[in-house]
Amino acid sequence: MPDGGDHSLRRKLLIGTGIALICTAILAMSVISRSFDDYRRARENLHELETYRLILDTANLLSAERGPSNSVLGDTGGGHDLLRARLTAFRARSDASLEQLVVIGVPADLLAATKAQLQKGRQEVDRVSAIPRAKRNLDDVQSVIESMFGVVDIFESVIAWKAGILTTRNPELAASVMTGRMFGELREYGGRIASQIMAPIAVSQPLPLKNLVDSNRTRGRILQLWNLTGERQIVSHNDPRLLTDLRDVEELFFGEGLVLFDNLVAQGRLSGNYSMTADEFTVRFVKTLKPLERLRGDFIDVTIERLTERRIVALTTLTLTIAITTVILAVLAVLLIAAQRFVFGPLLRAHDAVIELAEDRPGPPESEAHHAAEMRRLFEAIAVLRRSLAERASLTKKLKHQAETDGLTGLMNRRALDMIGESQASSKVMANGACMILMDLDHFKSINDRYGHLEGDLVLQESVRLVRPMLGPNDIFARFGGEEFVILVPGCNLDEANALAARLRNALEAHKFVLSDGASLTVTASFGVARGNLGQLAWRRLVKAADAALYRAKSDGRNCVRQSLALHPTLVPDLPGDLSADAPPRKTTSLIERR
Repeated sequence: MPDGGDHSLRRKLLIGTGIALICTAILAMSVISRSFDDYRRARENLHELETYRLILDTANLLSAERGPSNSVLGDTGGGHDLLRARLTAFRARSDASLEQLVVIGVPADLLAATKAQLQKGRQEVDRVSAIPRAKRNLDDVQSVIESMFGVVDIFESVIAWKAGILTTRNPELAASVMTGRMFGELREYGGRIASQIMAPIAVSQPLPLKNLVDSNRTRGRILQLWNLTGERQIVSHNDPRLLTDLRDVEELFFGEGLVLFDNLVAQGRLSGNYSMTADEFTVRFVKTLKPLERLRGDFIDVTIERLTERRIVALTTLTLTIAITTVILAVLAVLLIAAQRFVFGPLLRAHDAVIELAEDRPGPPESEAHHAAEMRRLFEAIAVLRRSLAERASLTKKLKHQAETDGLTGLMNRRALDMIGESQASSKVMANGACMILMDLDHFKSINDRYGHLEGDLVLQESVRLVRPMLGPNDIFARFGGEEFVILVPGCNLDEANALAARLRNALEAHKFVLSDGASLTVTASFGVARGNLGQLAWRRLVKAADAALYRAKSDGRNCVRQSLALHPTLVPDLPGDLSADAPPRKTTSLIERR
C-alpha cells in the first residue's frame, strides 16, 4: 500500500477510534442518566410522601381539636379555665400545622376554605360556650359540632390533591398512599362517632333519633374501613410496630372505646342522665383513639423507611454505574489503541471477504496462516449476528402483537381496531362496507362495586369466551374500552348484523356467570348496530352511528338491540360529510348531542 494511502488509513483509524470513544461515552452517559433519574425520583417520592404525612398529621390535629371543644361545650363550671387553656393549646397546634403546610408547598388558596371553616367553627364554639350551661340548647351545641365536622370534610380536598400527585408520579405508591389515607379516615370517624352523641351529653338531654342514626352510620363506616385496611394490610407489611398497633386498636378502641360509647348511647336512649360529663367522656374516649393515630403514623413511617432504602439503593447503583463506566471507558481506550496495531491489520485483510458476504457472494477471505483462526471466528460471529437479527425481528413482531392486544381478554385493543378502521388499505379490502356491532355489558359498574374488580375481570373474560365462537372467521372482535366490545362484520347487511347481535344478546342472557366464590349471576348486554365504510373519516362516522344506536338501546331499557337511524353512507368511503353534496342529512346528530 502506498505511503499516502497508509497515512490516510491511519488518519481514518484515528478518527474512527475517536468516534467510537465518543459514542461509548454517550451510551455511558445515557446509562448514568437513567440511574440518576431513578435516584432523583426516589428522593422526590420520599419528599412528597413526607409532605403527605404532614398533611395527614394536620388532618389529625384538626380532628383532635374537636375533643377540647366538646369539653368546653359540656363544661359544668368546675374547671373552665383549665378546659379553655387546653382548647387554646390545641388551636395553636392546628394553626401552626396549617402554616407549616404553606411553607412546604401546599397552595395557600387550597387551604383557604379550610381556614375559613375553622375560623367559623371556633367562633361558634366560643359563642355557645359563653352561654350559661343551663340556657344552652341541644340545637346550638349540635350546630357547633357539625361546624367542626365541616373543617375536616373540607380539608379532605387537600389530602386528595396530594394523594393524586403521589399516585400519578409513582403508581407503585398508590396502595400505600390510599391505605394511609384510610387509616387517617379511620381516626377521623373514630373521633366523629363520639362527637355525634356529645351534644345531648353536654346539655344532659336524651339522645335524639338523628344522633343515633348518624352514629350508627359512622360505626358502619368505621367497620368498613377496618375491614379494608386492618389486619390484612398490616400483616402483609410484617412490621412489629404495625402488629403492636393492630393489637392496641383492637383492645383499646374496639374493646374499650366503643363499649364506653355503647354504654352512653344506652343511657341516652332511656333518659338524659349520663354517668359522666362531656369532658370526662372526651378524656376517656380520646385515650382509645391513640392507637389509631399511632397506626396511621407508623404505617407512613414504614413506607418512608422503605422509600429511603430504595433511595440508598438507587444512589449506590448510580455510584457503581459511574465507577464501572469510567473503568470501561479507560479499558476501551487502551483496547482501541492496541487494536490499531494488533487487530485492524488482520481485519483490513478480511475486508474483501466481508464485502463478498454483504453482497451474498460466497468465498472465504484470504488470510495469513496464523490469523486463520481469528478470521474463522469473525465469520462465525457474522453468522451469529444474522441469527440474532432474525430473532430480534421475531421479538419485534411479538412486541407489536402485545401492543395491539388487550391484556385481560386477549382481544384486539382499541388502538389496533382504529388502525384497521382508519387505514385506506382496510377500506379497499372491505370495499363493500362493514357492519359494526357495539356491545356494552349492562350495569357492569355494579358488578365491580358489589363483587370487586377481580370478579369483574372474570365476567369480561367469560363474556369473550362465550361470544368468540359465535363469530365468523373474518369477523373482527375487539375490546373497545371498559365493558364495551366491538364486532366488525365485513360485507354483511344490517339485517344479518341485527340477527347476530340478537343471538349474542340471547346467549349472554341465558348464560350463568360463576364467580370465584361459587356465586352465580346473570349478565345482559346492550347492542348498537350500524353499517358503513372504512377510512379515516368514514370510520369516525361509523363509530358515532353505532354509539348512537347503543345509546338508544340503553335508553330503551338495556338488554336489547338497536340499529343506527342514519342513512347509508356515501359510496366514497373517506369523504367528509360537509364535502359531499349528495350526502343525505344524518339522523344520529340529535342523539349524539343529547349524550
